[in-house]
Amino acid sequence: MKPTGKAPDTDSIARTRAELHRDIELKHKSYRDRALAMFPHVCGSCGREFSGKRLRELTVHHRDHDHTNNPADGSNWELLCLYCHDNEHEKHKLAGSRGSSPHQPSGGGFNALSGLDSILKPKE
Repeated sequence: MKPTGKAPDTDSIARTRAELHRDIELKHKSYRDRALAMFPHVCGSCGREFSGKRLRELTVHHRDHDHTNNPADGSNWELLCLYCHDNEHEKHKLAGSRGSSPHQPSGGGFNALSGLDSILKPKE
């Protein structure tokens, strides 16, 4: 099927991209501002407190990992420092690679020390 009309020019594409990035930034800023107004400025994982310039190190984590789920009561958010936020997403990625839900720990998994007792037993 042939496209109809002219291809968009580079200025039009650049304008559209800039608008998209601005809209995304405004959306993120709005729920971050709401979360900072609702919750104490403390990392929900490590417990560090943030104020002043360091407040920018406190991020909003979506508990269900869905950035479009932003309820007005903030029930899907928690404030995490940059390091704990990265750690939370790493745990989520690792849980996904095992084929299990990040909210339901798998019973199995890799155990580096399994079978060590049979190796260390003296041979009779």
